Amino acid sequence: MAASRAVWLEEKHGEYQKKKRHWRSRVTAVRGSLLVLFFALWEAGVRLGWIDELLFSYPSKVFRQIWGDMASGSLWPHLGVTVGETVVGFVLGTLLGTLLAVIIWWSPFLSAVLDPYMVVFNSMPKVALGPIFIVMFGAGFTAIVVTTLSITVIITTLVVYNSFCSVDPNLVKVARSFGATRVQEFNKVILPSSFPAVVSTLKVNVGMSWVGVIVGEFLVAKTGLGYLIIYGFQVFNFTLVMSSLLIIAAVATAMYQLVVYAEKLLLSRR
Repeated sequence: MAASRAVWLEEKHGEYQKKKRHWRSRVTAVRGSLLVLFFALWEAGVRLGWIDELLFSYPSKVFRQIWGDMASGSLWPHLGVTVGETVVGFVLGTLLGTLLAVIIWWSPFLSAVLDPYMVVFNSMPKVALGPIFIVMFGAGFTAIVVTTLSITVIITTLVVYNSFCSVDPNLVKVARSFGATRVQEFNKVILPSSFPAVVSTLKVNVGMSWVGVIVGEFLVAKTGLGYLIIYGFQVFNFTLVMSSLLIIAAVATAMYQLVVYAEKLLLSRR
């Protein structure tokens, strides 16, 4: 009886895995089809005169621009600078934001004091803060990274802190009833319960890091993908602008997929 039940469970599990793979294949196929359709409509729209070629260029010309810049080697310094700035801003923003969330959770008094300031700072346009950072840190890598941190740190702090505060209070009461210290309460209850939200914050920070870096490069950089976009607008080379945007989209997608993979590994090992 037990053997037949085990066989039945094995079959059901196999059917579930098969359906899951089929569903993933369908999702991938639809995603790819939508992307191909987008580029096809874009190309056709320009060829038929529905879209202004001067402003939006067209895919075949954009891909030739990317390939030419890759072959000549002119793209790699700009790409390397932007990716480096983004990775640094992403890592520091996540670590500092999480640390600040832990600190204000630890001290309710500090949380009450800082809460309105964080909300106000988060609502401020970071483009307006950029010139201040340039004056403080100089026109270079540091100013761009600080501009990125001004976006990622506050968002990470707010998201992680709210996840700490949203933990089931009954779990906290049980831990306290058993005499748990503040450190034990955090390690055994708060952090494990908030772990999915903390890890998901990484996904948010991918996009926020790219926004901060590109904004910083708009203001100060002489190299980087953001600089290429601004330069393309200045010389009316909109093919360069669109190629830079496509490269940003591709690299940001790759970075996001790495974070998703890391999230799966971390959650599977909880």
